[in-house]
Amino acid sequence: MDHRNLKKLLFDVEKACKRIENFVSNRSLDDFLNNEMLQSAVERQSEIIGEALNQALGLDSEISNRISNIRRIIAFRNRLIHGYATVSPTIVWGIVTNDVPILLSEVRSLMEEL
Repeated sequence: MDHRNLKKLLFDVEKACKRIENFVSNRSLDDFLNNEMLQSAVERQSEIIGEALNQALGLDSEISNRISNIRRIIAFRNRLIHGYATVSPTIVWGIVTNDVPILLSEVRSLMEEL
């Protein structure tokens, strides 16, 4: 396993999660639904998260035991990229508010161990 590249990918995930949290801080679902720029920014960071985790999984398949729903995160990235016209902003908001904090915590724990 290439610890250096894996750690770099996890750093990218951490940075993207923190950006998302910063973007939506003190915002409501209505704010999100009415702000196309905010939606685009969050979706872009979500794409980075999914791509970095996909590459990390290629470096170390055991990472799937440490990051909840890693395959769903990667599938979400693929949906954002390839099925962008069918992405619901309400679902994106739910992922951002419920799942990103968990992912950030898991990634930070994993990075500490590497």
